[in-house]
This record gives sequence, structure tokens and C-alpha cells, in this order.
Amino acid sequence: MHRRLFFIAWILLLGLSGALWASSAGMSWAYEVTGEENPLARLRGVLHYLTNFLRPAPQLAPDVRIAHTDDPPFGVNTFLEQEAEPEKRERTVRMIAEAGFRWIRQEFPWADIEIHGKGDFEDRRHIPYRSAWEKYDHIVDLAERYGLRLIVRLTSPPAWSRRDGEARGAFAPPDDPEDFADFAEAVARRYRGRVFHYQIWNEPNIAPEWGSCPTCAVDPEAYTDLLCRTYRRLKAVDPRIVVIAGALAPTLSLNPYPPNGINDVVFLERMYRAGAGACFDALSVQGYGLWSGPTDRRLRPYVININRALYIRDVMVRHGDAHKPIYIAEMGWNAVPDWVGDKRFGQVTEEQKARYLVEAFERIRREWPWVAVASVWFFKRASDRERDQSFYYFSIVQPDFTPLPAYEALKAYLRQPPRMDPGVHTAAHWALRWEGPWTEGGEGVRRGLPGARVVWTFYGGRLRLEGASEGSARLRVEIDDSPPRFFSLSAGSWAVEVPVAVGIHSAQVTVEAGPVALARIRVGRGEEAIRPALGLGWLALLIGWAVRRGAGSRFQDRRGHATKRPASPSSRSIR
Repeated sequence: MHRRLFFIAWILLLGLSGALWASSAGMSWAYEVTGEENPLARLRGVLHYLTNFLRPAPQLAPDVRIAHTDDPPFGVNTFLEQEAEPEKRERTVRMIAEAGFRWIRQEFPWADIEIHGKGDFEDRRHIPYRSAWEKYDHIVDLAERYGLRLIVRLTSPPAWSRRDGEARGAFAPPDDPEDFADFAEAVARRYRGRVFHYQIWNEPNIAPEWGSCPTCAVDPEAYTDLLCRTYRRLKAVDPRIVVIAGALAPTLSLNPYPPNGINDVVFLERMYRAGAGACFDALSVQGYGLWSGPTDRRLRPYVININRALYIRDVMVRHGDAHKPIYIAEMGWNAVPDWVGDKRFGQVTEEQKARYLVEAFERIRREWPWVAVASVWFFKRASDRERDQSFYYFSIVQPDFTPLPAYEALKAYLRQPPRMDPGVHTAAHWALRWEGPWTEGGEGVRRGLPGARVVWTFYGGRLRLEGASEGSARLRVEIDDSPPRFFSLSAGSWAVEVPVAVGIHSAQVTVEAGPVALARIRVGRGEEAIRPALGLGWLALLIGWAVRRGAGSRFQDRRGHATKRPASPSSRSIR
């Protein structure tokens, strides 16, 4: 009976999937949940997507106020330190600003700054000798000049920091983590009040980023120790600094030795158990799409896609860090040509890459309010000498500054008017335009007198305003061209909610009587939040019920003992 139910459910599923396949609306929906371009891959992807409902959903806590999310999320990775000519550095930064990016994620390699020994910041590798800071001072100056914010990535230890030099690999950790903390403090002191975001290490869960020798096992406890030491030193320099835990590489391996690493979810769990929760303000992950597009909503523990960030968010929420954001350190798709043999990062066309990056930003804004910044991997390389390597084809601009389709597509998208998206926002949000007698009240609060007005555009299906009044007050709320709504407010805390259809709307709030303190703006996604779960979801539940009822007979041997399931697959990381 159980097997018959299971068989019937799958027949129904295949039939309904075939109907979807035959219709344009069905195929569009299939892309929205699988990110697959090929029709057959979409059909197979729908079957995979439906298995989402057979496993517990990640805890995402989307209605929590997330720190550091009031700024635009548009970032891009740069290799400015590799540009020998200052003019090329400036041209790079100028093009980034012209495209509408707001953040640069840039490495400040320890081995390129404290080069010859501890406390030695002179570069004597070439004549004439010069300050090792010179290049990085220029990068910070350029970011300020063009209105960009820096995420400084601190990594790449110098050989002198290890007794055996580079015998364990160029990226192996220092013998004494205090040496790294000293370097981080030196950088923070030099740029105090100018740089506020520091990422501590990169991909510490895989080789070669934690060493590449045969016995160089990645070590979440050792990384946590280095992170905590550095966190304390940076906060002592400036409490405003945002310390970002090193970007975790999506990998499935549980073998800590090169060329492998430890599964990113497992690595993070061990970090928390070692006390890392008290040592970072934000967590960084990699966001590669690899073999599917940015709309891929399939959640399978043994598959790497852009949706994998949800598993990381789930670990954070379960450990009480729902208020901390995620920074997607590297987000991209690889347009490697056919003649390059290495396809481990997937393969798309330049036009697909352009479309995917725009769709990825749009999905992040609409669905992932816990992402503070997503940084495209990457802007350009300094030369084309690596064009025979697949990673070279993540770029959006060629080494000679010729824009690729992704640059032009992102420029058109990022330069659109500011927009508030679903989430819990403060009055400091970048999309808000303040007019009239408003004053800042601290902690992201604005205080308005009669006549004060705030205007913005938002995407969502529900709008809720929260604040406080010292006495009786009155608000006028206008959404699009609808008649204004008036809300009388009593003294103390208040909240007003305005339901709207899911979509893009213009909002205008005017203080008619006050004063009024506006503290929070909550934008909900309304019914669209569950749209991907509809359609075939009921059939998935039927399958799940059949599987559960038949699990005993299906996974037991003749003696009634559970059979051993296949071992978990493993894979190299994407880097």
C-alpha cells in the first residue's frame, strides 16, 4: 500500500510537471524556482525543488531588525593593489562609481605591507625604496574621492610570520596569531575614521587559504582564536569598526586536509562552539551560482548554489545572531570560453552573466533582508596573462578597461532611483528623502515637527511605521495616487500599518501635528513571500506523507535493521 501511494504520487508529479513544461507560464515559474535555462534541466529542477518541503526549512528570522543594512548593498571586488600605475587605479575607481556601486571589497595583503619583518613597513623589494603604505593610502584616498566605502580584507601572511616560511603554503596562518592582530591594529589606526569595515581572513575553511601542506588541516577553533584576538584589537582602536568574520567557502567536504576543507555549515557551527559569536559583527560568505542562475531556490545540503547562504543564516539565527547581517563577499557567474578546459565554476555566456548579476541583486533586495552588502566577483584584472585560467572570466571589465555586458547591465540597474525593500529599517535608510523640520534623534531615529515630510519608494506588500510621540500627534500617509490616510497618535509608542498590493510603490508621510519620532519602517512582502511554495507544494506534501509511511519498509533489510545509506559526497570548494 505504501509503495503504491508513493508510486501514484510520483506519477501525478511527473504529469503535472509535464503540463508545466508545456506552458510558457509554467516554464517561467520553473525558472523562478530552479534557475535552470535548459527545459529538461528545469523539469528535473522542479522535482528537486519539491524536495525542499520534505526537510525542515532554515530559520531566517526575516522580521528582525538587522544591523548595518541601511546602506545600499551594491559592492564589487577589486585588485587595485596589483595596478602598478596610479592612473589605472583611479580609472578603475571612477568607473566603479559611475556604474553605481557603493562598496569596494579590496584586499590589504599583510605580506605586501609588513613585508620584511615585524614592524617594518618599508618596501625594499625594488629601488627606490618606499613606504609600503603608499599604495594603500592612495586606494583609501580614491575611495573617499569617489564616494565609495571600503571593505578591507586582511589576509595573506608574510613568510617571516612562520618559522618555516612558505613551506606550509603562502596563505598558512602565522605561528603567533598576535602578530596578525598587531598588523590589523596598525591598519585600523592608520585609517581610523576613514575605513570602518574589516574582513578577517578569507575562506578559512578550505585549503589553500589555511595552508596547503599535506598536514595543514583547516581548524575552526584556531581561526576563532585569531578572529577573537583581532576583534578585540580593532574595537579598541575604534568601537565603530564593523568586524566581518572571514568569508566561508561553500564546500561539501568533511576532510580538513588539502586539497579539501570543512563543510562551511559545519565549520561555522564549530566556530560558534569555540566562542566566535562574541567576536564578529557580521559574517561573510561566498555567493557563487556555479551551474544554475540566481533564482535557484532548491535547498539540498549536498548541492552548492546561491541558495546555500540560507543554511549559513540558519546557523546564525539558532545561535542568537539573527540581528547580525551577512556580507556576500564574492558573487558571480563564470563566462569561461569553450577552449579553456577548466569548467569547475560552471559556464555561462557573457550575456547570461550580465542578466544573472542583475537578477541576483534584485532577489537579494526583495527576499534576503539580512544581507548588508553583496560584492560582485570581480571588476577587472590588471592584465590578461591569466586568460587561460577559468577564474579570469568572472570579470565585468577587461584589463584594457573595455566594459563587458555585465558592467553595462549593472550600470543600468544600479543607477535606478533608491528603493526600500522588505525588512525592518531605521530612519537612516538610504532611500528616504527628508523634507522640512526633521532632526536626528540617534539610533536611526528622526524627530519631525508639523510640516515635516519624508518621501521614498519601496517594494513590498505591507507598510508599517513605528515611533513615539510626546503628546497627541497626527500623521498623513499617502501611497501612490490613493487618497491620503490620516492617523491620530496618542502619547507614547505607536504603530500604524498600511496594506498595499505587492509591487513598487511611492510613499509620502507628513507630520500634521506633533512632534513625532519615526524609529522604524517595516516593509513586508505580503503573499508573494509564500508564492514559490504554492503551485506544486501540496503534491510534495503527499509525497512526503507517502515516503514517511513507507520509510520503514523502504530502508530496512530483511532482518528488520536499518541499512547503511551511502556516504555523503564531497567536493572541492569553488576557489
